[in-house]
Amino acid sequence: MSSRPVAPRINLGFNGFSGLYLLGLFIVVFGIWTPHLFLTLGTVQSVASEQATTAMLAIAVLIPIAAGAYDLSVGATINLSTIICVWLQTVRGWSMWPAIAVAVAACVVAGIVNGFVIVRLRVNSFIATLGMASIITAVQDIVSGQSQPNPPTTTAWANLTQLNVAGFQIIVLYLLALALIAWWALDHTPAGRYLYAIGGNPEASRLAGVAVGRYTWCALIASATVSGLAGVFYGSQTGPSLTFGAGLLLPAFAAVFLGSTQIRPGRFNVGGTMLAIYVLAVGVKGLQLITGVQWLAEMFNGVALVGAVSFALSRQRLAESRAARRTSGDPVTEGSDSGASPAQEPAPVPSGAGDGG
Repeated sequence: MSSRPVAPRINLGFNGFSGLYLLGLFIVVFGIWTPHLFLTLGTVQSVASEQATTAMLAIAVLIPIAAGAYDLSVGATINLSTIICVWLQTVRGWSMWPAIAVAVAACVVAGIVNGFVIVRLRVNSFIATLGMASIITAVQDIVSGQSQPNPPTTTAWANLTQLNVAGFQIIVLYLLALALIAWWALDHTPAGRYLYAIGGNPEASRLAGVAVGRYTWCALIASATVSGLAGVFYGSQTGPSLTFGAGLLLPAFAAVFLGSTQIRPGRFNVGGTMLAIYVLAVGVKGLQLITGVQWLAEMFNGVALVGAVSFALSRQRLAESRAARRTSGDPVTEGSDSGASPAQEPAPVPSGAGDGG
């Protein structure tokens, strides 16, 4: 008998890759419907670059959610970063790199304050970051004088995100690098495993010796830092705006929750989030090319968020029901309820509770 190890198989079933099949369906349908507009390299390039900032913000949302904490201040944080960076260059006459450093540092401070309120003061993360979003918006108004600054006109500022690399804006490469770093940190380091453990059961993690408060705090700082970088890139790619951050908050959360049903169902994961971002973007782009209607993005993202959370809750109830039946000794047929493997994790729904452990 041969004792060669069996290579692990990747399950490409609908349960974990429905988004991939939906993306293929969108491409086929819209490609047949309007091939002269949809099936072009220009469409691919525009979708990739236009969604890069939203995808970065989704990664910022994902990091604390892995630890069971909501960060609703990321929309205000990304906006603050853009305004500070642009204001320092156009009003104060700073060069680009010092302005970027100060903008990101201001966002790091916001993350530190978020962590202090949630971890030390034990305020629910939903309430704490919602309040912090209002404070950050007020700081932005103070800095800008409630007047939108003019965009910098230097070539270096434009090239920061708009330089073409193989036909794509360089911001797409920034996104790929950030996604790889986040994936590696969350899936292949002890810190990432601790974050997922905290998100699954903070009390059990504390009893196991995990510094729950410290890791939650670090996750919130990382979230604010990523938001700050995304804000700098948005300002370079699109120009300053006093209100754009709020509009990116829903798409980011929709992508994170929809992504938790993809690739690794039952876990917030970077790959699923990136897939969700571009599935939603392709669907919206195709419908907009056909209908010309601009509110489809909000409709798509809202439906995706409600649907993803509903699906996550149903999986969680299913997992709890199976666990209860096993505890009571009742037989449980593998995959009898939804076709999911019993080894899959229950769908994550963060409690948002602050913890100072």
